[in-house]
Amino acid sequence: MHMREVAGLRCSGLGYGFVRAVVQRVGEASVSVEGREIARIGRGLVVYLGVGRGDGEPEVTWLAEKIANLRIFENDRSHFDQSVLDVGGAALVVSQFTLYGDCRRGRRPSFEAALPPEEAEPLYEKFLAALAAQGVPVQSGRFRAMMDVAAVNAGPVTMLLDSARGF
Repeated sequence: MHMREVAGLRCSGLGYGFVRAVVQRVGEASVSVEGREIARIGRGLVVYLGVGRGDGEPEVTWLAEKIANLRIFENDRSHFDQSVLDVGGAALVVSQFTLYGDCRRGRRPSFEAALPPEEAEPLYEKFLAALAAQGVPVQSGRFRAMMDVAAVNAGPVTMLLDSARGF
């Protein structure tokens, strides 16, 4: 199992310091802020991205490459054998610090494992650029905004990814 030390803590698996993403295969999706649509895609992926303490550019770059090439679209025999690149799809990426919500104690989630916003935003932007560099057309939500996300989950197919499994 992969282990990493972050802020003096030994962490593994889904602990501190691993970029997390929930990836949904969609027929279409959009994001609105204050009732105004700011992004829309057709067939492709919605990526909810969380950045944690200890994350850096290598983790977001690895995860962008993984998502661009993730074979979760069906071929003509109904097998997962095609990526978003193969089907000519796009990605709608939404910042989601709540992926680091720890609900093990009490009734209110703790977000102490999430990277502070001023440090997370540049990594979020690097992820967007890294995904686009893979050839995926990218739309995004607005960092730190209250957003309404509408998605038609195709399948449904939803995957949980984190960079811990790649390093």
